[in-house]
Amino acid sequence: MAILDIRVLGDPILREQTTLVPEITDVLQTLIDDMFATMHAAEGIGLAAPQVGRSERLAVIQVDDAPLVIINPEIVSTAGRAKAEEGCLSIPEIYGSVERPERIVVRALDRNGTPFELEASGLLARCIQHEVDHLNGKLFIDYFSLLKRRSAAKDWEKEVGKYPNFIRTLEPGAPRPRKSRVRGEGSSEGAGESVDDGAER
Repeated sequence: MAILDIRVLGDPILREQTTLVPEITDVLQTLIDDMFATMHAAEGIGLAAPQVGRSERLAVIQVDDAPLVIINPEIVSTAGRAKAEEGCLSIPEIYGSVERPERIVVRALDRNGTPFELEASGLLARCIQHEVDHLNGKLFIDYFSLLKRRSAAKDWEKEVGKYPNFIRTLEPGAPRPRKSRVRGEGSSEGAGESVDDGAER
């Protein structure tokens, strides 16, 4: 398995719509394995194909040690609302509170191309929604208020210089600095990120 470069905010691919996966191939299986390896190296809990420079409608997720692959996902129903702080592997060191549906039903293909439907709540539901947004060219900062977006943009100006050509290269085994965050407001237990958990999507 290879650890892939992660595209960061400023790379146009993060704002592009992905394309449906027409068939499950060996190349796709390798991409899935590489995306899991990259996500783990970055200490994240979710990663979408555009974040590694690919256009496939595909994301990988791992919450509570349960690996999940969603190919051509579609969120078919939602319920409730909850706020929690989010981060993103493509916008390092930028965090903010995002309100999303608390419970969802997602329909997708698994890594073998088998259709499935999954009911999710809390952190898993939030992570799935975050990754599906990536597949639609949307980022978590788009949910911020105008004032918060301006503040995040200023903070990002200080960070983006670390990533020439908008590419974040990971070093296998190198610890990544963690930043403390508080549990989300109005979320059920486990829906927000725990303090200093280092989880990003």
